[in-house]
Amino acid sequence: MTSKFRHVALVGKYQSSTSAGTATDQSRQVLQDIAVFLRAQGCEVTLEAETAAHTGLNQDFPSMDVDGLGEHCDLGIVVGGDGTMLGISRHLAKYGTPLIGINQGRLGFVTDIALDDYQQALLPMLHGEYEQESRPLMHARVVRHNETVFEALAMNDVVVNRGGTSGMVELRVEVDGQFLSNQRADGLIVATPTGSTAYTLSVGGPLMHPSIPAWLMAPIAPHTLSNRPIVLSDQTEVMMEVVSGRDISANFDMQSLASLLHGDRIYVRRSEYHVRFLHPVGWNYFATLRKKLGWNEGGY
Repeated sequence: MTSKFRHVALVGKYQSSTSAGTATDQSRQVLQDIAVFLRAQGCEVTLEAETAAHTGLNQDFPSMDVDGLGEHCDLGIVVGGDGTMLGISRHLAKYGTPLIGINQGRLGFVTDIALDDYQQALLPMLHGEYEQESRPLMHARVVRHNETVFEALAMNDVVVNRGGTSGMVELRVEVDGQFLSNQRADGLIVATPTGSTAYTLSVGGPLMHPSIPAWLMAPIAPHTLSNRPIVLSDQTEVMMEVVSGRDISANFDMQSLASLLHGDRIYVRRSEYHVRFLHPVGWNYFATLRKKLGWNEGGY
């Protein structure tokens, strides 16, 4: 039986923990093994350019930049942790490329296929047997003196926070132009349901099922005990204005950041793009939570 997916993009976690930018032998071997397996299923395999260059696999497989992968590939397979997936998913979302995650990291909420089981899991998926879900992206922009000076997409969260050695930050928060509160805290997180298992989890925010059309806004170390996380419709636009504080930055999935000045406004709204994830048949969100968070299996 031939694969449903003719042209597959392969993206890997290639940085070594001991030497940034240099692939470990293990990482290279894992990616090579997966690429050979995909070819054996009748797939044309193209590596993401940085992955190919840092692993040396550009000698054995063609490579393209991310936009090229989006234009030419009908499936993306990401090998690594959730950080690797976050980086590539934001870029491929505008092309509608479905993504499968193979976990080579630690937690892996969205890279859910165990590395040891990838062949058994991938084989039926390549032939069209899978669960599909869609995760929304955020579009965020930093406005200074009525001009947009920075913008980015985020799959997990947008975080405004203080520098490591500075005091608290004060933010004026509006929702759809309506004043909500002045937040005095170490920072403020606006997260998607996907991001509810990331930074917001560590500051006491609730977990949200990915099918819920909502944002989660959670303060970081608030200076008022009544300042609690709040769930908002994802059809709203959240605005955070910097009122006071030093060394303040805005982080988008903890990967892109911009230094902020007093008076800067950060606008967060739902993006027109979604990330498409494919999972093995039988996958469900609650099983993922139990496994990744170490919850008691119990039940029947």
